[in-house]
Amino acid sequence: MTVSREEIRAKLDLIVAGMTGLRHDGRFDEPNLDGTAGDYISFDSWEWPQGVGLYGLVRLWLHTGRDDLRRLVEAWYDRRLEAGLPSLNVNTTAPMLALSILWRETKEPRWKAPLDDWATRVLSELGRTAEGAFEHHVSDKVNDHELWDDTLYMVGLFLAAYGEASGRKELTDEAALQFLVHTRYLADTRTGLWFHGWTFDGRHNFAEARWARGNAWITAGMLDLFDLAQMPPPVKTFLLGVLKAQVEALLPLQAPSGAWRTLLDDESSYEEISATAGIGYGLLKGFRLGIGGPAWRDAGMRAVRAVLDNVDETGTVLNVSYGTRMGHDLQFYRDIPLQPTGYGQALSILCLCEALHHAETRTR
Repeated sequence: MTVSREEIRAKLDLIVAGMTGLRHDGRFDEPNLDGTAGDYISFDSWEWPQGVGLYGLVRLWLHTGRDDLRRLVEAWYDRRLEAGLPSLNVNTTAPMLALSILWRETKEPRWKAPLDDWATRVLSELGRTAEGAFEHHVSDKVNDHELWDDTLYMVGLFLAAYGEASGRKELTDEAALQFLVHTRYLADTRTGLWFHGWTFDGRHNFAEARWARGNAWITAGMLDLFDLAQMPPPVKTFLLGVLKAQVEALLPLQAPSGAWRTLLDDESSYEEISATAGIGYGLLKGFRLGIGGPAWRDAGMRAVRAVLDNVDETGTVLNVSYGTRMGHDLQFYRDIPLQPTGYGQALSILCLCEALHHAETRTR
């Protein structure tokens, strides 16, 4: 397997262009609860796929120092803040993560008030389940009494990042609580993998889907959590143990192509590249930080090869599953359509950025 830094850098440039060119083509009609049109594809929409996309761009900016990326992200936030922010929910919180890192690095005054206000409202206004976890309320659906692993990436990382950067300890404490309570109900003690969701109504894990992208939110998100904020030592030790158990379960489930399937333990489900990128990123980062051994690096580089092989000439990351609601049976996940998205682009950016630390002319 050959992975060169030159190939990775060329694909990163393409993926950025592919992300900014994303446009809603009318294929999916998902109106929001307030009557506005939902747009989970176009680059200029304020939603969770774009939020993850911006995080990828900010991470790439930090890695490369490219001013054009910083200007791109700053212009995006200027446009969206001038237009007015949407209603607060779990998914509309996602764009605040990249903004918090942008503010941390630049200390630009115009970002401070929106960040402070949004963070304060998250603590006081988001619905909560028993034991204090955030209910997964989103723009087009109220999911009362439900925990989804997506919430940790969309809200938990923002609270950690902005809490650390601003000195607001109540935010980092909240991030720790959310990771702990979600782990209690979503980490599968039998396998080490994570379930997609949990409901306190009937107290069950829905279809018990060990869904790949949900697991990727955890593999990638836990490692970034420790970068973004200082967690109390017992919390960090506990979560690292959970992460290692998850990776131990993930490694034997990697397909020969280097990808993981959208249902991790179901060979009849399709290989899915956004999850592959997120997991690959976590494995490579974990190896670089000394958390995991050579098996993490080897599997991560195989994932890199799968990602590179799924970027077309326009920079579009292919074989990415569309936004996935909670499934009540496993067939639901097998049937999720494929659609290029901001999170597919961004998770691939994260994976390839991390791969630059590891890439050689030839890897074994």
